[in-house]
Amino acid sequence: MGIEFKETLWIWLMIPLGFVLFLFAKRGLKRKEEKLVFLLRGCGMGLLIIALANPLILLPDKGRSVLILADRSASVSEQENHILNLINQASKTKVEHDGYGIVAFGENSEIERTISSERNPIDQFAREINEGETNLEEGLEYSSNLLTRGGRIVAITDGKETMGSGGNVIPLLKGKGIEVDWIPLSPDTKEDVAVTNVTSPSIQYEGEETVITVNAYSTTKKEIEMRISLNDQSIIKEIVQVQEGNNEFQFKHVVGESGLLVYKAEAFTEEDGSKENNTLYNLARSEGPAKVLLVESPSGESPLTPLLKSAGFSVDSYKPEQLPGKLTSYLEYQTILFDNVSATSIPEKKMLLMEKSVKEFGRGFIMFGGSESFALGGYFKTPIEKLLPVDMDVKGKKELPSLGLVIVLDRSGSMNGQKIALAKEAAARTVSLLRGKDTLGVIAFDDRPWEIVETKPISDRKKVEEQIRSISPGGGTEIFSSLQQAYKDLEDLPLKRKHIILLTDGQSATSGSYQSLVEDGHDKQITLSTVSIGEGADRGLLNDLSQWGKGRFYDVVDASVIPSILTRETVITTRTYIEDSPFYPAISPKWGTFFTEGIPQMNAYIATSPKGTSQVEMKSEKNDPILATWRYGLGRTFAFTSDTTGKWTGDFVRWKGWPTFINQLVTRSFPDIQSNPYTIDVEDDRGHTMLKLSSSAGDVSQLEVTALDESGKEVPATTRIKAPGDYEVEFESRLSPGLYHMNISKTGEESGGSYQTGFSVPYSKEYSYKGGTRSLEKIVEETGGKRYSSTKEVFREFETKSSREQSIRTHLIIIGFLLFFSEIAIRRFGLGPILEVFNKLKRKIPVSVHKEQTSFEQLGRKVKQNRKRNEWEKPINGKQTMPKVSEKKGPISKSKVKQDPQETKDDDRLQRLLNAKRRRDK
Repeated sequence: MGIEFKETLWIWLMIPLGFVLFLFAKRGLKRKEEKLVFLLRGCGMGLLIIALANPLILLPDKGRSVLILADRSASVSEQENHILNLINQASKTKVEHDGYGIVAFGENSEIERTISSERNPIDQFAREINEGETNLEEGLEYSSNLLTRGGRIVAITDGKETMGSGGNVIPLLKGKGIEVDWIPLSPDTKEDVAVTNVTSPSIQYEGEETVITVNAYSTTKKEIEMRISLNDQSIIKEIVQVQEGNNEFQFKHVVGESGLLVYKAEAFTEEDGSKENNTLYNLARSEGPAKVLLVESPSGESPLTPLLKSAGFSVDSYKPEQLPGKLTSYLEYQTILFDNVSATSIPEKKMLLMEKSVKEFGRGFIMFGGSESFALGGYFKTPIEKLLPVDMDVKGKKELPSLGLVIVLDRSGSMNGQKIALAKEAAARTVSLLRGKDTLGVIAFDDRPWEIVETKPISDRKKVEEQIRSISPGGGTEIFSSLQQAYKDLEDLPLKRKHIILLTDGQSATSGSYQSLVEDGHDKQITLSTVSIGEGADRGLLNDLSQWGKGRFYDVVDASVIPSILTRETVITTRTYIEDSPFYPAISPKWGTFFTEGIPQMNAYIATSPKGTSQVEMKSEKNDPILATWRYGLGRTFAFTSDTTGKWTGDFVRWKGWPTFINQLVTRSFPDIQSNPYTIDVEDDRGHTMLKLSSSAGDVSQLEVTALDESGKEVPATTRIKAPGDYEVEFESRLSPGLYHMNISKTGEESGGSYQTGFSVPYSKEYSYKGGTRSLEKIVEETGGKRYSSTKEVFREFETKSSREQSIRTHLIIIGFLLFFSEIAIRRFGLGPILEVFNKLKRKIPVSVHKEQTSFEQLGRKVKQNRKRNEWEKPINGKQTMPKVSEKKGPISKSKVKQDPQETKDDDRLQRLLNAKRRRDK
């Protein structure tokens, strides 16, 4: 048993207390009361100071506390039943007062069983553990927090840690008196092939034959298929023979493109223990002709394709539905062109990837006009509008004809989730496109229609948006009655444009005369467009409705395009965004040398509004932008609001300078990318991914680093200068395995000083045959533990006895206050009254109780008194004698002298007790 203090600083108060008591004693303590007060006051203050320091009595534990730390990482995942058997065998060796608990660990740690003396067997683990890493450091630290005062941790693991460092916990374990034992596990013996490294020259050239080196590790001799892809295009597929252990293969490939090159090596085999270690990436850069991504209308080939190719550009043409879904695919190109493409066929996720490639990586972007572009294409409030130098919403709304719009929106249970959320957002966007005098109605339907927004002119936009966003899903699907109500709401309104948009993902539970309803409505100038969402919608009915209603039918696969569809429908219904009066555009001096022989005439364009910091380089007679540009992040974007076919551009496409004009426009959008100024090394530092950047230039300028994953999500990072030319980029957490893109620029410089590259985070060391670090041997040695294979020693005696803490703070406070109260009572009343009260209380104590509390010395004195009194009754010479009686007290009556029989018995009993005590003392 021992004692310790948790808050030792309070003990320093003993110094001023001792000084005060010294001064008090120096004055002189003459009377007994003063001395007693001095003693009580000093003891009381001392006890309260000790109580502030929170003293703990350490009491020895009767039993042993053991915590079993079970490894559940991928490297031993096939041995889970073996680990459970070891735990159950260990529990059988414990005795009555021993307690044990279980903690499972991988990348994280979770408690499976709190420390208890029960022997209930465990047949499975209940907690979720991320098996992708082995973090022994966290597992030991987590376990030590459950052993508050000593004990033993028994680690059942293969000892390979891939995250953190268990050695960092040694001081904590030794400070708490915790022993660490180790029951080693052998790694899983399974057939596996792992790609361990992929390399290629960092700088390559178009047309060059390059060598790609792939290293692989195999547990057995076998045949595997090795696949290598470049920028998601397969370039090599070969059957190769791997030997047991390390293998190296070299593959040749002719570089046929320029820009960022992403090589991916994959190993495929029938029996493979871990799929996670089959893939690795390598990044390089190829110098060569500039690459352009051209997105063209589904109706046919863009007339820009031959112009760009004749200018020497490498052009890849895509239809909207063919656009890639990875950031890597867009970073291959210097610029992205949209030629009369509608937003209704481009998911918002892909728009966001293009926006990130422009803003963060300096890629260019040009949008050309046409009947499917800008506002007519549904780009209002999309990521593409965000990067363009013009707004889709024109300032000339006062010229728009009066419009009545009713949105009939499916709110049935099948719309729950993203579909209803996007549909509500789409309906809310239309409010921003309408004027105050325009009429809007919103009807939501399940198995009956619900009027969400009454069909009338918009008076309070905010209220209308709130009403739309309040729609909740539920119920069945009944279309006819809702569509019927929409026609009824519009048919008698004195408006120039009346339009209904029906949006549903299901089939109507009832049928009605749809054709007569829609055709009768058309006679009253009401048009109808329909939107089919997902596989469950009645496409046939919806397509027919759009044809009868002289509107448009949209077959939606990706629900994220719904807002663009409703935006486009709202804009098309007004039919006033197209300015179709022939004119001669005004040209900025930047283009003056192109038009020395005069400016060609244009026929039409789409009305837009320039953004605040944009530069309008061509404008119409109404001062609307024809060609506008600005810098968006690190990239430069252009908006050309006329088309490329000649229908709208008129004489421009027949102008001899048209090809040069397009060439110059595309070239101006290109980023200025430096060659490879940095070498990049990827490291792992205690759960954080770290990049080491090295530059031969020896710069000391601060760098700005932006990193994004393949989905376009930015990864927060901190950059530090370590030495001239050496930098560290630390990410907030460990990055997931995969490919990341990075833009590096010097603080304060323009985009011309930026460098775009990437890096690959390999799979976890948990799946690597290089293995992780091993610190468990040192931990066992430093903490006085043992390594063994049997569970018989799990509950052996501890080298350092474990103990439990018992606080005595409360007891000391109570005693201290009692001493203070006693001191106050003595100073106030003195010792006399206190002793008098004590004597009265003593007389009131029952005889039986008094006898039990009397000491042997008191009993002895009582026997002597009784003997003296008995002397009165002894005869002298045969006569009874009486003692002399004091005059003050008077004679003693014979009745008082007479011996009581009971008293005689008590005397005998007391005498026997005294004799027994004397014998013990001897």
